[in-house]
Amino acid sequence: MRKENSRLSVLLNGIIHENPVLVLLIGMCPSLAITTMAQNALGMGLATTFVLICSNVVISLLKKLIPDTVRLPAYIVVIAGFVTIMSFALKKISPELNKALGVYIELVVVNCIILMRAESFANKNGPIRSAIDGLGFGIGFTIALLLIGSVREILGLGTWFGMQVLPEAVDPMTVFVNPAGAFFALGIIIAAVNFISRKLKNTGRRDTSVKACSGCAACPSNGVCGHMEGGEE
Repeated sequence: MRKENSRLSVLLNGIIHENPVLVLLIGMCPSLAITTMAQNALGMGLATTFVLICSNVVISLLKKLIPDTVRLPAYIVVIAGFVTIMSFALKKISPELNKALGVYIELVVVNCIILMRAESFANKNGPIRSAIDGLGFGIGFTIALLLIGSVREILGLGTWFGMQVLPEAVDPMTVFVNPAGAFFALGIIIAAVNFISRKLKNTGRRDTSVKACSGCAACPSNGVCGHMEGGEE
C-alpha cells in the first residue's frame, strides 16, 4: 500500500503540484509557440510525454554507467535518440501535424523539462518510478498545452479541434492566435488555477478546524446556540 501511494504521489506531482507550465513556469517556448490550435498542443504534449517516459527509463538504467563528467551530454544523446524515433513516427502517422509543429519537434531534445527530470529524478531513482515520473510530467505538460491551445483556438478562431464552436455571428478575437495572445491565454489559465488552488486550501483549513473541535462542552457559545453533542438539539 505504501509503495502504491508513493507511486501515485510521484504521478500526481508532475500533473498538479509541480506542473511544469502552470506551476514551475518552464518549457515556455513550445507552450507559447505551437498552441495556436488545440490539435497542435495535444500533438506536442503527447510527443514530449513519449520522450519523457523513454528517456527517464533509459537514463535510470544507465545512471551507474554514465560518468559525472559527461552526464549532461549523455542525457542529450539519449533524449535525441528518442526524439528522432518520435519525429520519424510522426512524419509517417500525421505529416500535417509534423509540418505544423515544425522545428519545435527537434527542439524537444533540449526541452528543459526533460533535462530537469533526467537530472533530478531519473538519475536518482529506479526505472519504474522514473517511468511514472515521466508520465506524470508528460500528462501535466499535455494538459497545460491543451488548455492554452483550446483557449486560443476558441477565442481566436471560433473553433475547437477544427470544429466550429462559436456562432458565426460572433467575431473571433484574432489577437489570441498572435504571439501576444499566448501570453494572455497563459495568464488567464494560471490565474484560474491559482484561484481554484486557494479555494481548495481554504476549504481544507476549515475542515481541519472543524475536526479539531474539542466538543460542545468546551465551546464558549454552548449556552446560547442550543446545539448539544451527539447531533441532537
